[in-house]
Amino acid sequence: MSYDLFSQPPDDTGLPEPAGPHVLSVAQVTAQIKDLLEASFDNLWVAGEISNLSRPQSGHCYLTLKDDEAQIRCALWRNTLNRLRFDLHDGLEVVCRGRIDVYAPRGSYQLIIESMEPQGIGALELALRQLRDKLAKEGLFDPGRKRPLPAFVRTIAVVTSPTGAAIHDFLQVLGRRWRGADVIIVPTRVQGEGAAAEIAAAIATANRLPWTIDCLVVTRGGGSLEDLWAFNEEAVVRAIHVSRIPVISAIGHEIDITLADLVADVRALTPSEAAELVAPAAEDILARFRQTEKRLAAAVRWRLSAARSRLEAASANRVFRRPRERIEDLTQRLDELESRAARALRQRLHLAHTCVEQQAARLDALSPLGVLSRGYSLTQRAAGGQIVRDAAELAPGEMIVTRFHRGRATSRVEDIQP
Repeated sequence: MSYDLFSQPPDDTGLPEPAGPHVLSVAQVTAQIKDLLEASFDNLWVAGEISNLSRPQSGHCYLTLKDDEAQIRCALWRNTLNRLRFDLHDGLEVVCRGRIDVYAPRGSYQLIIESMEPQGIGALELALRQLRDKLAKEGLFDPGRKRPLPAFVRTIAVVTSPTGAAIHDFLQVLGRRWRGADVIIVPTRVQGEGAAAEIAAAIATANRLPWTIDCLVVTRGGGSLEDLWAFNEEAVVRAIHVSRIPVISAIGHEIDITLADLVADVRALTPSEAAELVAPAAEDILARFRQTEKRLAAAVRWRLSAARSRLEAASANRVFRRPRERIEDLTQRLDELESRAARALRQRLHLAHTCVEQQAARLDALSPLGVLSRGYSLTQRAAGGQIVRDAAELAPGEMIVTRFHRGRATSRVEDIQP
């Protein structure tokens, strides 16, 4: 027999024991709370600030919504998270719609978020801002990387819907302005789920075409932010960025600005303006040709007039009127120079001759032969020819040679007197 600790002890009267309290297990209590909360809060809106954001490898997202007085744990399952257009981060003010769920193993409740919007700003607008800031930091919108359009195009690729009004407006304006270009339409959807991937693939296809494409136009008509959202997708922006063909973006109307407009080399306000930018007007080209023709004719006339004036001035010159006069003057000048050169040469030779005579006279005055002519003689040893300057240098019996002004004599030394 078991006893309820909260009941009165049994007595011996034999009467039935009173009924005890109904005891529930923890699981039973939690199940009742779960049924009550989930039935009462199956669709509610909650506003708060995101904190403690975590993204495990499962792909789900867990966070805490808080305000100044309380907080609640929340969960976003992967399929719901993938539908969000913007990125989550701590501190973001949001409004969530969901249901309360009790997690029995931990005995806690949490809000299962089924949709979420940024507080004070639309989800698409926030997603657009976040992606724009991200791509701007990577330099995709840098003006320095934008390429100029060719002056004259032969082949244009247009990425758009083949049934939309944009291609009709583009072809109409292009046909009216310039008929010298071929247009290749690369068809694609321009809005709806999966349109961004198709547009990016169409841009890549245009870059792989076997023909030389001078310009690539990405266009569609106007619409709401949701309608134009495919041209704000990262895949489309990066496809335009890596395009080897210069890209003109003509998305929507003048007031519509997409990320495709920011990354494109040239932005056109409308599809019609894209046709005006990609090709000149034939009338303008003809007008420029006529103006150039007039300027060229005027320049030729001016050059001819200047040449005629120079020819007339040259023909009036004395050289052309009396051509032999200059030759005669030069001949006379040459004769004068020849005469002057001959006189100068004779004078130089006379001066050189006089100088030689003076040097010869000076040399003759210093010559030993001149001394001999005055009666002096020169004595040398017979052996060796050394000049004898002192009698002591000789020895009796030595042979000497005496040189006179005319002739010489050989003698023997008989006696020496120093």
